[in-house]
Amino acid sequence: MKPVILDVDTGLDDACALLLAARHPELDLKAVTCAGGNVGLDDVVRNTLTVLDAAGRPDVPVARGAGVPLLQPVRMARHVHGDDGLGDLDWPRSTRTTDPRHAVELLRDVLREAAATGDLITLIPLAPLTNIALLLRTYPDAAAGLREIVFMGGAAGIGNATASAEFNIWTDPEAAAIVLTAAGELGVPTTMYGLDVFYDVVVTLERARGLSGSPSAELARKLIEKRSELYQADGASIGDGGAVCAVIDPSGLTTQPFPVRIELSGSWSRGRTIVDTRDWSADLTSDPHGPSPTTVQVATAVDGKRYAEMWLATVS
Repeated sequence: MKPVILDVDTGLDDACALLLAARHPELDLKAVTCAGGNVGLDDVVRNTLTVLDAAGRPDVPVARGAGVPLLQPVRMARHVHGDDGLGDLDWPRSTRTTDPRHAVELLRDVLREAAATGDLITLIPLAPLTNIALLLRTYPDAAAGLREIVFMGGAAGIGNATASAEFNIWTDPEAAAIVLTAAGELGVPTTMYGLDVFYDVVVTLERARGLSGSPSAELARKLIEKRSELYQADGASIGDGGAVCAVIDPSGLTTQPFPVRIELSGSWSRGRTIVDTRDWSADLTSDPHGPSPTTVQVATAVDGKRYAEMWLATVS
């Protein structure tokens, strides 16, 4: 089994990812940490506990983390995820409580234990990278417990929160810049599962409506129905769930190594992931910045049908 930790801002697609990570037999979900993002931190925590209960995993520790970005005001996406962040589905809510530790402390403790045992962990951030930035700068030794970071965020050339920036990166670009810099300094392999592949793992309404018989399956069906309704389509992407699929089955994801930076200024481009695809060294001679010191495996294509079938089989 692959040990994993998810860092989430649980909206509809984070819920798809949590169901998969909690139920897939090849993953050992060690913990889930929460950050404000799609909705406020209180709703994120409530949604996370609720989804894990539906998945039959009340044993997984959940910790509250950063409620706001490092510098800028919080920007939520209730227009996508509903007032409560879980599509206003009126799903029975969890009554359990969170781990007493702050998310950064929980991450620190679990990763230090992993470093000591050699059972290294894949960290899957699906939220603004605030918690991860705080972790890597406050407790850099904890990176010894990381096998890799596979984060949902960014894109090679498109955006959704703005014309050039993806929501998770745009929400806290300083945190994203810190994480990429720290990953490069600490030697942590990093993969960017961005908008270039995000929309390509689609579950049709027909398939979703066949999900029944367990709380996990019922919630999964409602998530796809709600996302299909939002986009007025006959199916919906599992979104963040695709990043979890990529950890389970990396051969379904095509990546290329590129230097990546985060744009921290610019009227139209703040929060953009600058993916340097130049392949001629002479192009760098006039560039005062030079290449980014951090190389990231950037997702460029995905076997969407394969990952959709994996998700369906697991959540049902």
